[in-house]
Amino acid sequence: MDNDAVTERHWTFLTNHARVLVQIARDPGIRVRDIATRCLLTERAVQRIITDLEQAGYLSHERRGRTNHYSVIVTKQLRHPADAGPTVAELLATLLHSPADGRRGPASATPAPSEG
Repeated sequence: MDNDAVTERHWTFLTNHARVLVQIARDPGIRVRDIATRCLLTERAVQRIITDLEQAGYLSHERRGRTNHYSVIVTKQLRHPADAGPTVAELLATLLHSPADGRRGPASATPAPSEG
């Protein structure tokens, strides 16, 4: 088989929605411009993703002066049926885990209540 004829498939483990949510969880006062830079997206794409996340109940925001301050709704469950069960808090705890400093989870989010 000719190597030039084979097209390489590009894929990633995380969606852009997950990347944006992680950036907001790290810094609730982050600007859309900074999210776009960190996620390698356009500002318009980030704005659409934030709208999606807000409409689905995963995120809210309030205006503080000239900036938005975001709140991640960490008790919300993941939306895909194959992912049923885990909450946003559990997802973020995994994605934000930093082995170097031992910190886990979003800095601004309140952990989901434990069952049991």
